[in-house]
Amino acid sequence: MVTDSTSQTRSFFAQPWTQLIVGIICMVMIANLQYGWTLFVGPIGDKYHWSKAAIQVTFTIFVLLETWLVPAEGYLVDRFGPKWIVVIGGALCGVAWTINSFAESLAMFYFAGAIGGVGAGAVYGTCIGNAVRWFPGRRGLAAGLTAAGFGMGSAATIIPIAHMIKSAGYEQTFLTFGLFQGIVVVVVGSLIAAPAVNLMVAPPKLARGASRYQAGPLEMLKTPIFWVMYIMFIMMAAGGLMATAQLAPIAKDFKIADTPVSLIGLTMPALTFALSIDRILNGLTRPFFGWVSDQIGREQTMFIAFLLEGLGIIALANLGTDPVMFVLLSGLVFFAWGEIYSLFPSTVTDTFGATYATTNTGLMYTAKGTASLLVPLTSVIAAKGNWHPVFMTAAILNILAALMAIVVLKPMRSSYTSRTGTVSATPNLATH
Repeated sequence: MVTDSTSQTRSFFAQPWTQLIVGIICMVMIANLQYGWTLFVGPIGDKYHWSKAAIQVTFTIFVLLETWLVPAEGYLVDRFGPKWIVVIGGALCGVAWTINSFAESLAMFYFAGAIGGVGAGAVYGTCIGNAVRWFPGRRGLAAGLTAAGFGMGSAATIIPIAHMIKSAGYEQTFLTFGLFQGIVVVVVGSLIAAPAVNLMVAPPKLARGASRYQAGPLEMLKTPIFWVMYIMFIMMAAGGLMATAQLAPIAKDFKIADTPVSLIGLTMPALTFALSIDRILNGLTRPFFGWVSDQIGREQTMFIAFLLEGLGIIALANLGTDPVMFVLLSGLVFFAWGEIYSLFPSTVTDTFGATYATTNTGLMYTAKGTASLLVPLTSVIAAKGNWHPVFMTAAILNILAALMAIVVLKPMRSSYTSRTGTVSATPNLATH
């Protein structure tokens, strides 16, 4: 394994803010694989007359592989450097949508979903891991801005995709945007670089409560702190994923989906308005709460955001039948949920060090895949249109996670940092 930290840090592109921009661009380019997929489900069903449930298995396969393979991809990053993992990941994303453009069977769509999941996970995990490495004193903000690229990345292209599907067909749309997105990631991703090793193991400035100890993945998995955070992540992600997947059915059961709502000078159907605002707020919350956590601490920020999420869900359950309140409260729910994608990576890196950040944050990210398995249960519970039990369960999980942040996680991290707050031996890491 070869390290070349000197040449990397002398490169024009091997600078913190340049690397952050590179990571954000790559995240924007893979966002449609998750957030743009919903636009293709209907046209695929119309052409082949498959059920939506059968088509959506593609999305489930994508999410599971996008999340659960990130630790393995992170290991490759830590061993060989971030550049080639991102380049290969971008190429796989392009291949996935190219296959979708000529797929004629569910098996081909499932295969493309698997390839896309592997590719998107490689890009996502690498960019998040690289961001927290380059910004040891502002990991929350760096992870938040990078994650926002994924959360909001489809906002600029969602309308062009919808128009192209109508005018040229979903096949041509898959091919055009698949090739465009994949090529951009391959080109821009070739500029990504890890920081010099000394910035990772002996950074000049750390966020409050951060440790200088560098724990490997196996060591991290043996600590109760990791599993406490993993459970908290699942508790938070389950409610947010439920809202993401079920917002349209909820609006229809509330009988307000098509009701016009006028806010900030705009008038749209309630569901369309909610989806538009939710996507924006789900992106903005990531750097916002990441920045807040850099200022006041990770656990304190978790408590505020998670509690706000729980209260927002309770309010949505009780007031969401009013179309205006549905739009506003669903926005609040998404704003108080998306921050998990900045708070948990930064907390993991603060606790266990930046040396193996890509692998360690990747292991935490698998909690999203685990939580996604709970989402179908919400459809079963609310089969007759009664969403109240689902809302209350999600709210309770969020409020419990908020309390755990202060009562359980904070003292555990403080004790761990006191015991292991020294710099460990400098490892031999790839930086190219």
